[in-house]
Amino acid sequence: MSHFVNMEVFSNYQKYIDNEQEIRENIRIVVREIEHLAKDATIQLQIIHSDLSKVSSACGLARQQIEACAEKYQKLAALVPGGQYYRYSDHWTYITQRLIFLIALVIYLEAGFLVTRETAAEMLGLKTKHSDGFHLDIEDYLLGILLLASELSRFATNSVTMGDYERPLNISHFIGDLNTGFRLLNMKNDGLRKRFDALKYDVKKIEEVVYDVSIRGLSNPPPAESKEQPKAEPVE
Repeated sequence: MSHFVNMEVFSNYQKYIDNEQEIRENIRIVVREIEHLAKDATIQLQIIHSDLSKVSSACGLARQQIEACAEKYQKLAALVPGGQYYRYSDHWTYITQRLIFLIALVIYLEAGFLVTRETAAEMLGLKTKHSDGFHLDIEDYLLGILLLASELSRFATNSVTMGDYERPLNISHFIGDLNTGFRLLNMKNDGLRKRFDALKYDVKKIEEVVYDVSIRGLSNPPPAESKEQPKAEPVE
């Protein structure tokens, strides 16, 4: 009696399935290590909401955890077969976005400006071009930056509680510029567009904090020079 099904074919399929499961399990192990480091960095940065004197030290400690992630990403890159980045990227997409947020927060607290994708990628030991292999996807960078807005809106409120009345104004200017920048993009990614829609609420919340500080007379008045334009000398 002849066999119409070649059982060896299924044996080969099983080998493929086993190999796939092994790759994904190894990836999950490394991703959990990255998540642990990101959690530690998050905990270190939470002090900014209760003690402004510890902002600098918190950033330093968070940087240590973030820099340790670079080694983990190198391990991930070694696990992912060549040319199959997007096949497995769902495993590390969320935590990468979270790390971009943490990097952006540290850079803002230290220097007051928005971290670039190139700098963020360098800190994590990642490339910026898809053709180079394991890289920082543009959408992951943008989603991570959008997470920053929510954290800064909270920071603005808590800064007032701690007696820093100028910081909310600086945050307002920064988030306003960020909002303007995102409006220049034609976003087709649903997740990115939805998260951008939430940005307007962060902007509004920060504006309310600034307004409350202003009407209470808690912020410093602008310099006298900015109120009046210097008079021109008469021409003889």
